[in-house]
Amino acid sequence: MAHESALNGGRAVPTHKPEASAKQVGWKPFIRLIQQTRPSKALLALALTLSLATTLVSLFVPLFSKNMVDSFSVSSIGTGQIALLVLAFLAQAVASGLSIYLLNRAGQHVVARLRERLWRKLLRLPIAYYDNRETGDTISRLTNDAGVVKGLISEHVAGFVTGIVSIIGSVTVLLLLDWKMTLTMLTALPLGAAAMIPLGRQMFKISKGVQDETARFTAVLTQVVSEIRLVKSSGAEKAELSRGQRGIDGLQRFGLKEGQVQAMLAPIMSTVMMLLLVIIIGYGGMRVSSGALTAGELVAFILYLIQIMMPVGQITQFFTQLQKAKGATERIVETLQEPEENPSVGRTLDRVEQPIVMDNVTFSYAGDPTTTTAGEPILDDVQFTVHPGKVTAIVGPSGSGKTTLFSLLERYYEPTRGVIRLGDDPIDAYSLESWRSHIGYVSQESPLLSGTIRDNICYGLDREVSAAELQAAAEMAYANSFIEELPDKYGTHVGERGIKLSGGQRQRIAIARALLRNPSILMLDEATSSLDSKSEIVVQQAFNNLMKGRTTLVIAHRLSTVVDADQIIFIDKGRLTGSGTHEELYRTHSMYREFADQQLRIKEAEL
Repeated sequence: MAHESALNGGRAVPTHKPEASAKQVGWKPFIRLIQQTRPSKALLALALTLSLATTLVSLFVPLFSKNMVDSFSVSSIGTGQIALLVLAFLAQAVASGLSIYLLNRAGQHVVARLRERLWRKLLRLPIAYYDNRETGDTISRLTNDAGVVKGLISEHVAGFVTGIVSIIGSVTVLLLLDWKMTLTMLTALPLGAAAMIPLGRQMFKISKGVQDETARFTAVLTQVVSEIRLVKSSGAEKAELSRGQRGIDGLQRFGLKEGQVQAMLAPIMSTVMMLLLVIIIGYGGMRVSSGALTAGELVAFILYLIQIMMPVGQITQFFTQLQKAKGATERIVETLQEPEENPSVGRTLDRVEQPIVMDNVTFSYAGDPTTTTAGEPILDDVQFTVHPGKVTAIVGPSGSGKTTLFSLLERYYEPTRGVIRLGDDPIDAYSLESWRSHIGYVSQESPLLSGTIRDNICYGLDREVSAAELQAAAEMAYANSFIEELPDKYGTHVGERGIKLSGGQRQRIAIARALLRNPSILMLDEATSSLDSKSEIVVQQAFNNLMKGRTTLVIAHRLSTVVDADQIIFIDKGRLTGSGTHEELYRTHSMYREFADQQLRIKEAEL
């Protein structure tokens, strides 16, 4: 069922269905989309006026040729006439050039605003949107689809408008010259139109297929290139070559279909043109010989025929591009109509030093097509309290829902049932912007962006960070020592996803980033299990600095973190099966005791 678009505490709520099927996409969504970019009406009007002026000037050229042929002699051609003709052609060329430039300018404005809207939208869409879509498909909407819309405006709109004017003007003049011959000539046009209309429909289907296939191929490229080390270490080059080849073959198939349609359109246009020429020359020759038509008028007819047929080609291209733009519009509108987060809805969080209460929280990815257990709870009736200024460790087998719990606290998702409170108030009573500004999250992956070390430590802050402040955060994170050894120090580029740094170095930069935010609530998805012993000791010391005086939740993989925690929460298969201190759980919880004993054996083996 469709729902009214709404936002509840910054939470995305289902909205009305997007303008769905390709059959329903027409002019209105496209025009509405263009209007929303607020193009300069004055600029478009000027560009179209210049194009129309160019077309109107061209309508007088055949009449000039007619008079010149009918009264041809060297003495009849004056200097003034030649100068006037040259000036007319020069003015036409200048007006045409200005029109093309202004339309390109308008098109670039439209595509820039459109991409700006899409980019803002993508940044405000909830995490669930990205869970169900491939990155390449999303990128394709921002680049390829927006480019198709721009192409229609900057390259084809003027041709369509001036083409219509040229055809109407030419036919009007021809009717005045000789209405019988004009009507005879026009009998061939419906034949061409009857053939081109179904081909236009076919082109729409092909164009939409090309856009969808391009999006899929872009998704493959993005995935493979971003994970090229995994591809090579897994020896998956052949498999990825085959997957990429399928995308290339798909694009080729659509390209060949498009070529087939174009191959049919071109001969139809040529046939109609030749048929009209035969009619004009044959029938016109008869009328010239009978004296009903002059030679100059016959020349004018041929020139006007060219001015009719050339715009027909432009109009055909316009409708072909329009079909592509309709498909692109459908995909863009679908994205723009997705429910989004609103970071400013809700109260400002002023007092963070309150208990965080998980009140019978249940969560599942019900209805998510990417999950194999649709409807099965990831977390089931979880209830515990995180006390302010204390350390709470979350322990449990892999896949038990620990990271999902963090995602709910970050408000990437909303609980299916139950509520998370800060003190007495649900956390969704506070704006997302305010709530997340008080949280420091250090994840397992320690994600870094391409850029310098300074860029990554200061990422997300909207204030200037002094060198002393930056160094202090790095020192507390035990990152300053290795940073100072690098050739460019804090200006060192880390590479895509921080690939130029080791796991321990990335982790310490992530800790420095969290320290610089000075958060009240810390969530540490501890990743020391993947580090060597030396790096683990350093990172653990940095964690200790980070945790001082803060409400801290830790997904614990190491016994040392668990033993020192004020409270331990044990989660198994989404359910809370025990809570307490290390000593209490070791005595009463068999799975926790097994976890602790296993960690002790690992520690002894390392020693």
